[in-house]
Amino acid sequence: MRKRRLAAELRRLRETVGYTVDGARKALGWSSGRLNHMEAGRSRPDPSALRDLLNTYEVTDPARREAILALGRQSKERGWWDTYSDVLPDSYIGFEAEASTISTFQPIVIPGLLQTADYAAMSARAALARSDAEINRIVAARMERQEILAGEDAPDLHAVVAEEALIRLCSTDQGLARQQISYLIEIAESLNTITVQIHPQSSGMHAATFGAMVILDYSDERDPSLVYIETRAEGLYLEEPAYVTGYRQAFEHVAMDALSQAGSIDLMKNLIR
Repeated sequence: MRKRRLAAELRRLRETVGYTVDGARKALGWSSGRLNHMEAGRSRPDPSALRDLLNTYEVTDPARREAILALGRQSKERGWWDTYSDVLPDSYIGFEAEASTISTFQPIVIPGLLQTADYAAMSARAALARSDAEINRIVAARMERQEILAGEDAPDLHAVVAEEALIRLCSTDQGLARQQISYLIEIAESLNTITVQIHPQSSGMHAATFGAMVILDYSDERDPSLVYIETRAEGLYLEEPAYVTGYRQAFEHVAMDALSQAGSIDLMKNLIR
């Protein structure tokens, strides 16, 4: 998140003084790809490079310079998820950890933030995890990831889950289904920052026929909203406003078609019975 914020700030500073990327690169005497990588968030500039940029962009205010240098230092800090880089293929957890609102639609599985350890293990096996050790690592990462829901700055989580995901689970393992669905009921009833809605089969076709999605919103206005689409390898991130708006509209339509939280809890209790 901080690397993304720093990249956006560097682009803004360059545009404020009227430099093109090529003009700034020539003024700095840098190679053609160096500035592009920094502004795309693909590399973290060292302090001396940041100072060169600030001088070139005529940033003279001491407080402003120190704020940007501090952001550069923060962008190099590692999150807990870096220790799980062997089983976490991309940067999603870092983006999720700083979100103020998380909206997700899941037509096939229970959202990762709401999975029990046993369900997470079953999901990892279904996704062809290679060994018990790898499955254990995936489960440990997922459980640690869920700690954001109980923190002081817990995000608002709005999860819409297709009824098919619950029925598929019931057909696979009834004991696990009872455990996982009971947990969904418990967390929906106990945490007012979490909304769980079930999209019933009876609603028919819906606006998210393209599949699962996650929309991440942030309290800091410098951090634009993101849409995350999970893939087999690295996920797809969309931040163009038009794309975010389109996915948000689809999510809102699916949520409107879903049962209320109270109705969803009744449905899940009936499934358990």
